[in-house]
Amino acid sequence: MSSLVPPFTLETATRKVRLAEDGWNSRDPERVSLVYTPDSRWRNRAEFVNGRAEIVAFLTRKWAKELDYRLIKEIWAFTDDRIAVRFAYEWHDDSGNWFRSYGNENWEFDAAGLMQRRFACINDLPIREAERKYHWPLGRRPDDHPGLSELGF
Repeated sequence: MSSLVPPFTLETATRKVRLAEDGWNSRDPERVSLVYTPDSRWRNRAEFVNGRAEIVAFLTRKWAKELDYRLIKEIWAFTDDRIAVRFAYEWHDDSGNWFRSYGNENWEFDAAGLMQRRFACINDLPIREAERKYHWPLGRRPDDHPGLSELGF
């Protein structure tokens, strides 16, 4: 993991994105919070989140609402200490209404490779259950499952 620190290469930035996807697909707020600095700052949609305790609270609320959450992330661009990603995730609410949420994130990392800033823009598209594309068992996306580009997203 020590090689996943800035300055990033295409290989290390791509690996960092997949590890982030894997973490979020775990739906474990405590685990996910550990890849952020203790004073990490987020903007997620119109919500501002500061520090690990708020990250855990945010993710706990998120995954209590967004049921059967499955996410795919893809690298868009990177620099020495920043990575831009695009993503799409599928979920349903407690009434069985399905959504695909599309978005972009901008990440900034400290020298130890922890994310210190995350800015996310997200839009939700209602879909029919028959339109779902993510059917793997909850948890990590299988390596042979198509990514965003292969799915045409």
